[in-house]
Amino acid sequence: MEAWPDDFLCPITLEVMTDPVILPSGHTFERRSIQQWLDGGHLTCPVTNLPLPPCPPLIPNHALRRLIAAVSLSAAAAAAAPVPADGGAHARQEAVPAAPARSASPVSALLRLAKSGAAGRREVLESGNAAVLLRHAEAGDEAAARALLHLSLDGDDTRVGLVADGAVDALSAAVSHGGAAAASAATALTSLATVDVNKCTIGAHPSAIPALTGLLRRGGPRERREAATALFELCKLPENRRRAVREGAAPALADFAADGSARAVEVLGLLARCREGRQELCRIPGVVSVLTGVAKSGNARAIEQALLVLNWICAESNELALKAIKLQAFDLCEALVNDDNCKIAKNAVELVRTLEKA
Repeated sequence: MEAWPDDFLCPITLEVMTDPVILPSGHTFERRSIQQWLDGGHLTCPVTNLPLPPCPPLIPNHALRRLIAAVSLSAAAAAAAPVPADGGAHARQEAVPAAPARSASPVSALLRLAKSGAAGRREVLESGNAAVLLRHAEAGDEAAARALLHLSLDGDDTRVGLVADGAVDALSAAVSHGGAAAASAATALTSLATVDVNKCTIGAHPSAIPALTGLLRRGGPRERREAATALFELCKLPENRRRAVREGAAPALADFAADGSARAVEVLGLLARCREGRQELCRIPGVVSVLTGVAKSGNARAIEQALLVLNWICAESNELALKAIKLQAFDLCEALVNDDNCKIAKNAVELVRTLEKA
């Protein structure tokens, strides 16, 4: 093996580990080398120089040991692959593609472990290998972003811990990269944001909401859907609604709603709950047309939210109320006031009352 991943190398000997163990500092070392360090009277971590407790425990890093073994087998198989009979330049060229196995990333194995269930997720987390996933996700690795998503399913404590370890930095960077990793990273942010304290931390991060808004503008259908879902979860916190408005999320959401996204309409419903959101919505060209279109042909949840937002912005702007009337909003409401969905019926009645004042 010519180029092992750095995570496989002992920080003391810089050699591939065969029996990796974790210090209380969180760093992993070859058992024999760290034991020699401790036996020499050193009372600090070789990496951080921070003090260690007396007789620090050496916890086996089973996940990393399995990863090293798996990559070793992969590289051995590549090296043993038969060479074409001509043995010439063509054979040498054919051998080149096998080279990446020499620097194979541990991410795919970590993803398999994280997907395997609760025990696998705990093993990744307890081994300290979440840090490996964070580094790779930050560089735009889709498998790392998906692995982090699976880890976040381990519960609220894990979600808070991942955020504390820097997951928002890594996932926001992955969303900004775009491409295959962006949707998975946005989904992971949604999962992390289901914890209230994380909503605040993620929303206050300088890159998270701007990255999601950018993905909403420039991504494909899946990327836009996941970005809208992440914003929906984040904007359940009132302060994040104002942040999203400041970052320009409202026009991007209106465009997505015009393309038929019910989730985008739901986020607009949250933004409209703050004054800044209503004022921004009033400035979006064609917003009344978009919302009336959704109210005519969307699903039940989208219709409910479209009527709600229409009511708020028409109450905010007499000009928009008149536009809604021209777009036959009265007829629309008349058809909905007796809807079986009581929320739709209620919102239709409220909109009629607002339009009657115009």
